[in-house]
Amino acid sequence: MPSWFDDARFGMFIHWGHISQRGWELSWPLVGGSAALPLCQDVPAETYHESARSFSPRPQSPRTWLERARRAGMRYAVLTAKHHDGFALWHTRESDFSVEHSAYRGDIVREFVEAARELDIKLGLSFSLSDWHHADYPAFVDEHRPYSSGQKQRPSQAQWNRYLEFMFAQVRELLTLYGQLDLLWFDGQWERSSEEWEARELHDLIRSFQPGVLINERLPGYGDFSSVEPFSPREAPEGRWETRLPMNESWGYNRSDTHYKSSRTLVHALCETVSRGGNLLLNVSPMGSGELPEEQIERIDEIIPWMDAYADAIYGSEPGLEAWQFYGPTTRRGKIVYLHLLSRPYESVCVRGIHVNRVLRVRELRSGWQLKHFSRTSTRDRLSNDDPVGDLVIEVPERVLDPLATIIAVEFE
Repeated sequence: MPSWFDDARFGMFIHWGHISQRGWELSWPLVGGSAALPLCQDVPAETYHESARSFSPRPQSPRTWLERARRAGMRYAVLTAKHHDGFALWHTRESDFSVEHSAYRGDIVREFVEAARELDIKLGLSFSLSDWHHADYPAFVDEHRPYSSGQKQRPSQAQWNRYLEFMFAQVRELLTLYGQLDLLWFDGQWERSSEEWEARELHDLIRSFQPGVLINERLPGYGDFSSVEPFSPREAPEGRWETRLPMNESWGYNRSDTHYKSSRTLVHALCETVSRGGNLLLNVSPMGSGELPEEQIERIDEIIPWMDAYADAIYGSEPGLEAWQFYGPTTRRGKIVYLHLLSRPYESVCVRGIHVNRVLRVRELRSGWQLKHFSRTSTRDRLSNDDPVGDLVIEVPERVLDPLATIIAVEFE
């Protein structure tokens, strides 16, 4: 499998659909909301779907998101080609519930794919296995409330066979209409079992067309990487993984949700995730016009200079020291260990349990300032050991501190 995912460390998730023009959360309002989305709306299903025909964003909106993503150092991007509401952002031959039959008529997925390739960003598409609009799923209607993992409404076997044929056909379109994809991000899997989804057959279909594409674990029983949300886990999952994180409390554009995380909080989430060997997939939620909300633009633009300064500690890095050795995240590339200072130090910071005589130099990464440092070892080690293990104390002057997070590079022989 390709190694680009292991080196990327930072990506952009885009949740977008026709409902974004109303400023409502994506999909969940039509089923009455979700306890996991405290600011989600609750609207009749028919009212929710009404805006599909009037969807008319600015042309080439995906390019504007991806240009900003690239400037911020995001190495891959994932677009919701189809969310749980069933609205397709490409010209699907399987349904007229798509952007092709909206006021816009353009192919959003194609615009996204072409822009990603031109900007050298690895591209992924998100596809919901569940479809709350399709008649044979069956479609969710108000009588099905309250929502309960899709178990209240069950299709007949004939309906389910038709739905699977439809679902497989749409996945096949995404695999064959747009050239090589780098990633397929499935969602909505909780409503049925692996056997009901025919996950093995779907996996075989994907591999027959695109053997190198990465698949997340939400295709039940399969997956090349796992996803956690909405924060970095205390302990890293086994294998490849990512944290997907919304900037506020919503995934789609929600004009009533102003609970935005600060740029510092987002940078700290990146540092913590990368220090555990994962990637941060930071979510953005364009408005119906295709423009990003001003609050999201501000935060990404504040991250840009930080990434420019500290990229060496992020891309291609791996976990650094043990938790007891330094009070904060650490990463490593070759013979350099990067100390991520997420809080302002007093006069100094300390690294414990290292071979102190092997330290060549210590510098603040953004400014390049060489930092004063000294070692502490036991008297016995100083007298009898040419390669003692001890503490490294690093002086950190106020002038080198970054307002978001400071990173110190410790270079070893």
